[in-house]
This record gives sequence, C-alpha cells and structure tokens, in this order.
Amino acid sequence: MQELLEKLASLREYLDIPGKTRRLNELDRELSDPELWNNSGRARQVTQEAGNLRRIVDGYRTLQSDADGLSEMLEIASDEEREMLAEEQESIQTRVDDLYRETLFTMKHADVPAIVRVKSGAGGTESQDWAGMLARMFMRWAERHGYRVDLIDEQPGEQAGVVNAEFIIRGEKAYGMLAPEHGVHRLVRVSPFDANNRRHTSFASVDVVPEVPEEEINIHIPDSDLRRDVFRSQGAGGQGVNTTDSAVRLTHIPTGIAVASQQTRSQIKNHEIALQILKQRLYDIEMRKREEEEAKARGEQKRIEWGSQIRSYVLDKQYVKDHRTGLMKHNPDDVLDGDLDDLMWAGLEWMAGKRAAEDAGEDE
Repeated sequence: MQELLEKLASLREYLDIPGKTRRLNELDRELSDPELWNNSGRARQVTQEAGNLRRIVDGYRTLQSDADGLSEMLEIASDEEREMLAEEQESIQTRVDDLYRETLFTMKHADVPAIVRVKSGAGGTESQDWAGMLARMFMRWAERHGYRVDLIDEQPGEQAGVVNAEFIIRGEKAYGMLAPEHGVHRLVRVSPFDANNRRHTSFASVDVVPEVPEEEINIHIPDSDLRRDVFRSQGAGGQGVNTTDSAVRLTHIPTGIAVASQQTRSQIKNHEIALQILKQRLYDIEMRKREEEEAKARGEQKRIEWGSQIRSYVLDKQYVKDHRTGLMKHNPDDVLDGDLDDLMWAGLEWMAGKRAAEDAGEDE
C-alpha cells in the first residue's frame, strides 16, 4: 500500500494538480461570464479545456481520498479483513494506472478526430496490398473502440490493396491515440503474389494529422495556388457515386500536396471537404516547422524524424516490433486485425518521454 501512495504522490507532482486547479478556477470564472457565449468558438474551447482539467483534477482527488481511506483501514485490519480489502486495493491500482495514461497525451489537439492517410511505397502490387492491410488495421481498431470512420478518398491498387486511402477517425482522443502511428511501416513476408514463394519487404507511409477546429486555422489559399481536377469515384461508394464525375482533387501548387474527396455525390461538397483537409495538412506542416525551428534554437544535435521507419511486421517469423519502444508482439494476425492498444500506449510513452527530454533541454 505504501508503494501505491508513493506512486500517487509522484503522480500529483507529474500532473501538476495545484497548477491545473488554479487554471480550472480561471476557466470556471470565464464560463460564468455571460459575454463568453457570444463567441461560440471561444466558448467551445473553454468548455473543452475545463472539462479535460476537471476530469483529471476531480479524478485525482477522489483517488487520493479513496487511497487514504483504504490505507487507514488496512492499518487496523485483521489478516482476514486484509484479504477482503485486496480487491479494493487492486481497483485503486487500476485507477492510478488509468490516470497515469491521461498524462501521456502530450501532443496538442489530442482530443480531436484524426485524419489518417495511408500511402503505398515503391513495389507495385506488393506495396499496395500492404497499404490496404494497414488501412484495414486502423479501421478495425476504430471499430473495436466504437469510433466512427469517414472514408474520404481511396485509390484502389491495380491487383490488390490501395495506392492510397484517406479517412477520418472520430472518437474519444482519436488523434491522441493515433499520433504514434505516424511514420513508415515495414512488412516482411513470403509474398502471395510471387509464384516462387520468395520473401518480400514492402513499405507504406502513415500520415496522421489532427482535425483542428476551423477557428484555429488561419490559412488563406489563393485560387491561383490551387489546381482542381474532377474525376469519377473509384472507391466502393455504391453505384450512385460512380455515375457522375463527382470526386474532386485539389493540388496545392506551391507545395505539391494533393487532397482528394469522393465521400459524397456532390461535387461542391467534395470540393469543400478536400479544401478543409488541405488546410489541415498545411497547418500541420507549419506547426511541425515551428517545432523544428524551436529544437534548433535549443541546440539539439539529433532529432528523431517522423518520417523514419517506426515498426516492422515480420509475418513469416510471427512478430511485430516497434523500433522506437522495442516492444514486440508475437500475434501479428491480431495486430493486423486492429489489436493495437499495447503498441499505441507504448508509443505514447515514448512520445511523452521525448517531449519531456526536449522540455528539459529548453530549461537548461
């Protein structure tokens, strides 16, 4: 029990409960001001921040109270009573672990939906099949958690899989959970497309960006910077979608970034969706650029880039290895069917540790 109380004490410091309490009091005063509700964007932002802080602060206080009460009971309990209280102690330990996980969401916009794009690498059918497997893996993960998936664009491969697929996953902390998946994923297997049963290595990139609220994105794209192409839907959107050239692709000429939408039968609506996602991607690029500039200003000599290979899925040897955390899973079939939680939590711990190291360097 003493170890549990010590963990709670360190968690209080790590969570900065006093600082969060002060900030929550400030937000509560702002929420009580009738003028706030004249600005819907600010009101939504304040409400969301206050809700997140309240969940952590109230959760910690309740947990601390329950742990203190249990500690007092254990001091005077008999051996038989201690056995009866073991289940309560285990429950508190689980709640401490859950609260600790709240601290891992160190990235901005952890609570918003995630825009996921899976793109096949070089290698034709083999790589395209791998990209399709990855897209399915993330969709199955979302389905397991009761999240909603909106398929925005999909370009099928010539024989199997996809050249690329873009979709939005909506659910609690969707971006926060998926952020560690950003990077290059490597597949090693005996290819089902090789008549000689040779071992092949394939790569696909996974791009994950937050769906940032519109009021935070101050990006204007001149018409002269856009190329607009209209085409017939190629996805499995139903026969009605395929009868007209309703899909829209927007290319940002200065950066070469292309975004397509074939989500609806309306060309106008698809244009709006594609434009919004394009702005999200440009915003994300700008934010990452600022982070890199700040890192250089801090004098960092080495930086792990997002685009580096993050994970290998070796099917013929039955394992999945995350190269950042060292975590290995020996159930690749389950992982590819959406059993990603262990890998995601380990990735979040890696990200939180990396962020803490960067902040410590900044403080020096």
